[in-house]
Amino acid sequence: MLYTSTRNKNIKVSAAKAIAQGISEEGGLFVPCEIPQFSLDKINSMVEMDYITRAKTVLKEYLTDFTEDELDYCVNGAYAASKFSSAKIAPVVNVNGNENILELWHGPTCAFKDMALQLLPYLMTVSAKKTADGKTIVILVATSGDTGKAALEGFKDVENTKILVFYPVNGVSPMQKLQMTTQEGNNVAVCAINGNFDDAQSSVKSIFTNDEIKAELAKKNMMFSSANSINWGRLVPQIVYYFSAYADLIQQGRIALGDEINAVVPTGNFGNILAGYYAKKMGLPIKKLVCASNSNNILTDFLKSGEYDKNRQFYTTTSPSMDILISSNLERLLYHMSGEDDKLVVNLMNSLNDCGRYVITEELMLTIQQIFDAGFCDEASVSNTIHKYEKELNYLCDTHTAVAVQVYENYVAETGDDIPTVIDSTASPYKFSKSVLCAVNGSDDCALDEFETVDELNKVTGVEVPAPLKALKDKQVRFTDVCDKENMSEMVFKLLEL
Repeated sequence: MLYTSTRNKNIKVSAAKAIAQGISEEGGLFVPCEIPQFSLDKINSMVEMDYITRAKTVLKEYLTDFTEDELDYCVNGAYAASKFSSAKIAPVVNVNGNENILELWHGPTCAFKDMALQLLPYLMTVSAKKTADGKTIVILVATSGDTGKAALEGFKDVENTKILVFYPVNGVSPMQKLQMTTQEGNNVAVCAINGNFDDAQSSVKSIFTNDEIKAELAKKNMMFSSANSINWGRLVPQIVYYFSAYADLIQQGRIALGDEINAVVPTGNFGNILAGYYAKKMGLPIKKLVCASNSNNILTDFLKSGEYDKNRQFYTTTSPSMDILISSNLERLLYHMSGEDDKLVVNLMNSLNDCGRYVITEELMLTIQQIFDAGFCDEASVSNTIHKYEKELNYLCDTHTAVAVQVYENYVAETGDDIPTVIDSTASPYKFSKSVLCAVNGSDDCALDEFETVDELNKVTGVEVPAPLKALKDKQVRFTDVCDKENMSEMVFKLLEL
């Protein structure tokens, strides 16, 4: 299995090279040159497997330059029972009829990013030994909340790595901020930026492709890589949980082998739903992938119209991990669905960079719409959905999951397509306790501090508080730096003590 770039398909690299490097030299994203195919018999064989074995079954098709022992080391380390609060790792919970919630937040940071970022450090370590000649890998991360903490926790004290995380100063929840700024580890650093996630992400991408900065790092035997979903090693683990969810639905008797399902995914950077696309292309019987957006509904507009335009008002919402106007992984989808037209991708990305917008052809749009649908959910609907599900179905969901649930309900109402559906649940409700508590109580006002809010939400709902979030209460804040987006490269050197 080789990988090429969305902006230059003449490039061919191994999985290890793609993972260690993170992003192609010219700024493109690495994608597999071919997509492995799973028969129904192979999918059926996964039904009785545990999550670790399911993961190995999928990943070995993409990581063909990893030995069996190396893959065992990576997967067994990532999904060890001690790290996850559910023995299923990613359990599927039926909440109502054909509506099934895929809980992806039982890992150490209580967000779906753990599903990939517990594995990525292992993949990175093995890949670096194969390709990086003993260099120290500097993991550079822009985060809208969950990726930052999950990456910090995953790479904490990993040999021959350093990790730097940048987050929007007013764009994460208090719990997310506390998780990052109290992070332990001798190789970690965190800095807020005056700006939003898109500002942080754009600056990170420009630093990655800056030859002068890369040359300075090379003098110190260092190289950049990424833990954002622009890195294939971040994306490929997410394919696994779609297969796992399908196998669980068979095991639960909710579907039979070969039955189609739909998947509804709350997404801002398009990585989580793109993993579902890869699963579908591999042979998993997914009928529709429904993209769920919050008030920053740029993806919904694109999937309905074919026009991507980031020149619009930016909203800071109660689902901050989706407060994104530049969805990086859409580039991969455009490459695949345009027939691997790298020149088209270059033109579209240049237009986005220069003008903040691009428009695709009607033919390409119709091709995408055969697989994807989309909807969005405003702030009032998020709150109403959390309230309704807790009161009527005794299920407490976070703000991002509420977006997906409401979009699912709207989709069924509009289309009548109510086949068994998996809805990705991306975070513990306690990561956004103030918003969730206000929604449950039907109030807009919550004067309690963060941990008083957590205690009250537990008291009102009876839902257990995850141990990793409880443990934050008395942890000391380590990182207080704030910089402007224009000064991020200087901050990188400062944090690396160069």
